[in-house]
Amino acid sequence: MKSITIKGSERESVGKVATKALRNAGAVPCVLYGGDNPVHFSADEKAFKNLVYTPNAHTVVIDLGEKTFNAVLQDIQVHPVSDRILHIDFFQLNESKEITMEVPVKIVGTSPGVLLGGDLRLNQRRLKVKALPKNLPDYVEANISELQMGNKLYVTKVVTNNFKLMHPDNTVICQVKISRAAMKAAQEAAKAAKAPAKGKKK
Repeated sequence: MKSITIKGSERESVGKVATKALRNAGAVPCVLYGGDNPVHFSADEKAFKNLVYTPNAHTVVIDLGEKTFNAVLQDIQVHPVSDRILHIDFFQLNESKEITMEVPVKIVGTSPGVLLGGDLRLNQRRLKVKALPKNLPDYVEANISELQMGNKLYVTKVVTNNFKLMHPDNTVICQVKISRAAMKAAQEAAKAAKAPAKGKKK
């Protein structure tokens, strides 16, 4: 999985006054969990642009000068009106321990059902995977090459290499719905088949 580096600095004061001062200065207060003790730090709000405002999944290298940590984003709080980032929690990675995180779904292949006029509906844009940090995938491939009209692609049909999908077997990733146009064409074809041929005596 691709990694993004966030440069920040440790913070000693974690009270409301200090936190408000950080935000007023354009910084985001953060906490890193998963180690022996939580690490409180802050970084410029712009540093999180490629981590937060993207459909892609990334691991994070937190660079605090003399200390660096490998982590993943665990939780984020945003302002309900302005959408500004208020606070971020990270979780420190341990190379020998599996981690669970969400990654995007990537559609591959061409569906015969779509070629016939069906509509491809994506039920799951992201899926939870569990793996060792080194095996975390950038995305989960959903191959739709065998999807006929009306078919569904379940998580059980996805190829998983060195990672597990944390969803029930009946979870639908995507499906090919019969479009209105295709349904109308089928109805008209059925009517035409039932109608008597012109000039034929009853």
